[in-house]
Amino acid sequence: MVDKIKKIHMKKIILALLFSPLLSTALLAQDEEEKGGGFNKENLFTGGSVTLSFFNGQTVLGANPIFGYKLTNWLDAGVAFNVQYATARDNYAFDDRIKQTILGPGVFARIYPVSMIFLQGQFERNFIKAKYIYPGGSPTEEAKESVNSFLVGGGLARGREKGGTTFYYISVLLDVIKDVNSPYTRVSINPDNPAQSRVDMTPIIRAGINIGLFQGGNRRGR
Repeated sequence: MVDKIKKIHMKKIILALLFSPLLSTALLAQDEEEKGGGFNKENLFTGGSVTLSFFNGQTVLGANPIFGYKLTNWLDAGVAFNVQYATARDNYAFDDRIKQTILGPGVFARIYPVSMIFLQGQFERNFIKAKYIYPGGSPTEEAKESVNSFLVGGGLARGREKGGTTFYYISVLLDVIKDVNSPYTRVSINPDNPAQSRVDMTPIIRAGINIGLFQGGNRRGR
């Protein structure tokens, strides 16, 4: 129990260390935006992405609608909602299966070193309904979990222009918290010693579109 509590506190510390720089950057950029003229509705965008991952017996399919704001020409931030269905095979025994339905809110930030390349951080709080199916198809067990994930990675933006918020993108992200219950991790059990396990990050590929709101044909840079 003591070790479990220590792990929980360590994950919270890691999350704070990872997320605070993104939050600080977003607040700084927002302050710069306000000094330069305040809120601009042309900087609002919506859209989202589809999620696809196949990794070592695990499949993740989902959608990630977003609503955000272009704080500067090099920084976007916003909120997201996660909807996913995930399955995994051979978790604790050969031919067993786990099926998961995942729902949860999140926040994200994207930094653009250049127009077509971005770095992304996204925090998610996912609520998971899981079903464990024993080898042979029965019996089954069901459980509910809630878990934090912090996705870090990068991607390519196609059609992104200075002053604009409409473009296509593709990204690859990893959950650096590596919680055993995360939909973005794969848990491997040592068959010779079930007490030993390894948690691997699952690469998450997201392809989507940003749709600028209120821009019309007027794209302006600053």
